[in-house]
Amino acid sequence: MNVVNIEKLTKAYTDHLLFEEASFFVQEHEKVGIVGINGTGKSTLLKMVAGQEEPDEGNVIKANHVVISYLPQDPQFDDEKSVRENVLAQTENETEALTILTRLSITDLEQKVGEMSGGQRKKLALAIALSKPADLLLLDEPTNHLDYGMIEWLQKYLNGYQGTIIMVTHDRYFLDEVCDRIVEIDQSHIYSYDCNYSGFLERKAARYDNIRSSEQKRQNILRRELAWIRRGARARSTKQKAHIQRYEALRDMEAPKVQESLQMGSIATRMGRTTVELDRIQLSYDNRTIINDFSYIFLKQDRVGFVGNNGCGKTTLMKIIAGLLTPDSGNVTVGQTVQMGYFGQEIQWMNPGERVIDYIRETGEYIPTVDGKISASSMLERFLFTPEQQYSPIEKLSGGEKRRLALLNVLMGNPNFLILDEPTNDLDTETLAILEDYLENFPGIIVTVSHDRHFLDRVVHRIFAFERGEIHQYEGGYTDYLEKTPLPFWEEESTQSKSAMTSDSRTTWKKKSTKIKFTYQEQKEYETIEADIAALEERISDLEADILRNASSYGKLTELTAEKEACENELLEKMERWDYLENLAEQIRQTNES
Repeated sequence: MNVVNIEKLTKAYTDHLLFEEASFFVQEHEKVGIVGINGTGKSTLLKMVAGQEEPDEGNVIKANHVVISYLPQDPQFDDEKSVRENVLAQTENETEALTILTRLSITDLEQKVGEMSGGQRKKLALAIALSKPADLLLLDEPTNHLDYGMIEWLQKYLNGYQGTIIMVTHDRYFLDEVCDRIVEIDQSHIYSYDCNYSGFLERKAARYDNIRSSEQKRQNILRRELAWIRRGARARSTKQKAHIQRYEALRDMEAPKVQESLQMGSIATRMGRTTVELDRIQLSYDNRTIINDFSYIFLKQDRVGFVGNNGCGKTTLMKIIAGLLTPDSGNVTVGQTVQMGYFGQEIQWMNPGERVIDYIRETGEYIPTVDGKISASSMLERFLFTPEQQYSPIEKLSGGEKRRLALLNVLMGNPNFLILDEPTNDLDTETLAILEDYLENFPGIIVTVSHDRHFLDRVVHRIFAFERGEIHQYEGGYTDYLEKTPLPFWEEESTQSKSAMTSDSRTTWKKKSTKIKFTYQEQKEYETIEADIAALEERISDLEADILRNASSYGKLTELTAEKEACENELLEKMERWDYLENLAEQIRQTNES
């Protein structure tokens, strides 16, 4: 039985068309994920199903007596009432709601909702939505503001849910594990795929291939028809008229649109020998130690992710690295050539009346990329902002589009040290995928905090986990972390025996026992780098001799000179690397002696 039928839906805001005669349906017990780039109308579609907005044309038909529970993106409460009072006002199932609130770490039931953070308000709304007996559950970004443990719990909860679910989320692992159908909003139309998110990506690629193939076929027919007409049959026969009519029909047919992708060559200012060094960083807040004696030297092209429960100190550490906070003790050394780019959780204030392109031009009119100099306007197009949007005021953008704009603004500063604090919040899945491609080729250092497990697997090569009051190091991405840790940080145990049993499998920073040590790869590199340097020096000497012997042969001389230049560049990099490793070895010796 169909729970929801959407027929020939049309919806527009001012001059922005969201849906044009779009149709789809949802059956009983289906778990549907809605995807599409920011601003395409995902939240609007949920609102129309919930009955909070009306379509301009078409129908949204719900089955008789269907009961709906709806989690909005921006929930509204009575700010003067307590958590408990708001729960009682919005759900009959108080016990279930309070149980879920406890699971989501909301325990002060007498706190006024007006005193809660945006994340706490969203958790309260989620608990109320899940506790309501309903046939149809509508969830708009349910994983926002949840830590890893809460996401794991919600994933299991929804997998066991007996009703129908329609959700909007940018968490791709979550979509993969929970949803059995993906609905995509693309170019004002709705496309349905009976599969999870991984299957959707494959089928979408096939759909785009078919579109391109059909358009190529149309263009080929057009060329043949045009050539036939230009040859000109002298008689105005019925067949001639039919050819002309077919040509005109093909000519006037609108070419199918394929959503453009965010594409951008990697950009970064060159970085010198000294990067960023953290030495015994310590910070406390309200008599609670947040960061305890943490040291780390960032390597060139480092890819580091920090994970941990909400409130453990991840964002605090990001701000210390960025120079926005000063630690209680310890030192942060930043190299002279380091160009920081900081993208925080909260978007900095934007003038709502300012044009999008003017906002970007304030940071830079042009930016150097691997493809050459690119203008602010071209960069905006690569970030999926149409020419019309570029000259529109910022206030017309959706929340996700504003966040995408803020990210571009950071990258326009041409940084070589990127600090990304929850960069995936409110970004659509397509933008995330292309952003990950960009970051994989970024020629600088990336430090990030993210609850997006897929993002961490794609981008980072080293995880620092806030566990049991300490910061532990793991090599690899998020999945590698799960495989290596005996106990994920959200399932903390306080027993000393457990901590002692696992301490030998990871690097641990503790008060009064701080140790700096080589990673396995650094140790191997340190043992062989001097031999590598000697071999390069010998090769350069041989090449210089060969150049003298072949001075009369232009072709050979060009080949030998190019190889010598490449070896000299490699030698310079090896020497810089040897200097770094030698300094690190000296720090290790001093630490061990003390």
